[in-house]
Amino acid sequence: MRILFALFIFFTSYTFCFSQSDKLSTPTGEVTITPVLHGTLVLQQDQKTIYIDPYGGAELFKNFPDPDLVLITHPHGDHLNPETLKGITLDNTKLIAPQSVVDNLGDVEFSTIQVLKNDETTHFYGINIQAFPMYNLPGSGTIRHEKGWGNGYILTFGDKKVYISGDTEDIPEMRALKDIDMAFVCMNLPYTMDVESAASAVIEFGPGIVYPYHFRGGGGKFSDVDKFKSLVNARNKNVEVRLRDWYPGDE
Repeated sequence: MRILFALFIFFTSYTFCFSQSDKLSTPTGEVTITPVLHGTLVLQQDQKTIYIDPYGGAELFKNFPDPDLVLITHPHGDHLNPETLKGITLDNTKLIAPQSVVDNLGDVEFSTIQVLKNDETTHFYGINIQAFPMYNLPGSGTIRHEKGWGNGYILTFGDKKVYISGDTEDIPEMRALKDIDMAFVCMNLPYTMDVESAASAVIEFGPGIVYPYHFRGGGGKFSDVDKFKSLVNARNKNVEVRLRDWYPGDE
């Protein structure tokens, strides 16, 4: 009976995790995108696996291959999470991150580490990776994310661009983005921006697909992602807003 129960839990979690997976067709092969938790997602292409801001415990990653690449946006604990990283096999894993993350790794070890500053680029098995600004705007209250301290990322697979905002406000660099096929955009007060600001920015840069993510804010309050979807599609029907369960069991 215990074995049957354990199998039930395993397959339930496996089915839930991968029921949220989506596909992006690119000239270099199909990319599988799986939301995991909060600001964490997994990208897979051609037997290469990329973890973005792995957080929430290593158990969440047991159904994925060990990562070939980890991208971390900044050192806050829901993005750089040593407890999670220590439970993941990183023997053959490259880390790409800003210097602020590398300075706070402690005893977490990767096979190789590459520091990227905002607007610098590198390549990983044919994927172009650009570090992109993410920061709080001056005059918006407490500055929790200084400009240059963390990275958003733009990953280009062939001619398809995936934008990952990291923790940012409605910055002009984001509004000026062009030709983004898929975007992951944060919205949680008081740390990043509100739903209205996020929607306004998305309407302007017009990604083909957008996922609201990282939307649990102060006091555990969740931003209204349904409102975000309505605001975006009222002004730009060409943007497909995909709502996924980034907080299983918490809502």
